[in-house]
Amino acid sequence: MSENIKLVTSNRKARHEYRIEDTLEAGLVLLGTEVKSLREGRANLQDAYCSAQDGEMYLLNAHISPYSHGNQNNHDPLRPRKLLLQRRQIERWKKGAEQQGYTIIPLKLYFKDGLAKVEIGLAKGKKLYDKRADIAERESQRRLDRTMRQY
Repeated sequence: MSENIKLVTSNRKARHEYRIEDTLEAGLVLLGTEVKSLREGRANLQDAYCSAQDGEMYLLNAHISPYSHGNQNNHDPLRPRKLLLQRRQIERWKKGAEQQGYTIIPLKLYFKDGLAKVEIGLAKGKKLYDKRADIAERESQRRLDRTMRQY
């Protein structure tokens, strides 16, 4: 079975700001104008996060721009969107997020076989010195690769 994946947006800062412990793919409950806007690539996951409330998981603060050809029934860009997960998954991720320093953040938003999906990650915030160490490691790897190519 071939998987047709069309990336809408990704949260590029997430891997810099957080250390991702685990990832999971979830479906989204969307309105028609939201789907049309996503197909145009008009979404932003910059400040988005996920929260479990009343046995349901919600994507909060994700900005999906109003559809350009929509009418007065256009959607609210920052409305909470329900994630489609199994009850066991919601409970496990809720327990993970309740630990000190952990949160659930969206990593990518994409269409898979025509259905809107979001990849979420259980993340722990990095300290400043962790970010600096990652940058230093990346720079040294680049230098090493550059010297290896010369020889």
